[in-house]
Amino acid sequence: MRPFLSVIIPVYNEEAGLEILFSRLMPVLTEMGRPFEVICVNDGSRDNSQKILESLHDRYPDQVRALCFMRNCGQHPAIMAGFEAMRGDVAITMDADLQNPPEDIPKLIALIDAGHDVVGGYRCNRNDPAYRRAISKLSNIVREHMTDIHMRDHGCMLRAYRKEIVDQIITTGDASPFITALSQYLAMNPAEIQVGHEERAAGVSNYNLYKLIRYNFDLITGFSLVPLQLFTIFGMVLSACSGMLVLYMAMRRILVGPEVDGLFTLFAILFLLISVCMTGLGLIGEYVGRIYKEVRRRPRYIAKEYKQKIAMDGEAA
Repeated sequence: MRPFLSVIIPVYNEEAGLEILFSRLMPVLTEMGRPFEVICVNDGSRDNSQKILESLHDRYPDQVRALCFMRNCGQHPAIMAGFEAMRGDVAITMDADLQNPPEDIPKLIALIDAGHDVVGGYRCNRNDPAYRRAISKLSNIVREHMTDIHMRDHGCMLRAYRKEIVDQIITTGDASPFITALSQYLAMNPAEIQVGHEERAAGVSNYNLYKLIRYNFDLITGFSLVPLQLFTIFGMVLSACSGMLVLYMAMRRILVGPEVDGLFTLFAILFLLISVCMTGLGLIGEYVGRIYKEVRRRPRYIAKEYKQKIAMDGEAA
């Protein structure tokens, strides 16, 4: 039977929590009374996650499917792999760490049934370290003011998508899509709902401070030219000020004579301008790098193993 719901779960070094996840997830999906599938994408885990996924596939051969990457590619490429493999009419994405409780899935599906094409969760009472909450809050504020993407919590992965939106996301062909923001951009009738947020069931977070900064930097550079425009305006203002300073120094030299005591002031101004140029070059380089990644067209992932025992529309699995 063709599933209605496809639950897509990226997995990276989650051996300690997978059994707990499925002990809560499967009863929720079963009680909904609709055919479903769970697609677990092993994102190059170095622990025993793959063996556990294989045992879960053997335990639930008609519901659980497992896709294994040869190396770690990242959360969003893993979700894209799940999108391309899904057979359901609605996709649910969620993390494997149980910070987003599976019991909230019916709330998202209720809004999908009400006619929304994308339903995003926003986390309440977050059980994260203070620095992660601060970065998330700042990131949402910056994104709200610098892009056309309006949502409360782009970092929450518990989200529902209709198949039409999933197909559009795949069609864009982005090498590094920021899925939560891209889906909101493509949606015609999005909605948001409050979801719970719990402590990790087991293990430790795979996101360090650097990854969190890069994650949010990808969002801004992927959906906005505002940083580049701000830098251009800032450069124009500095150039105007520098021009007036040069004119002033030239007139002073003519009227008063050369001044040796201002040498260090000029050096300080020079260093400031050089540092601004270096910052601008780095920002421009980020955009050029993204263009390079798109032109290069490398695959988002390389599958090593794909387990499936489900026949699709009468064809052999």
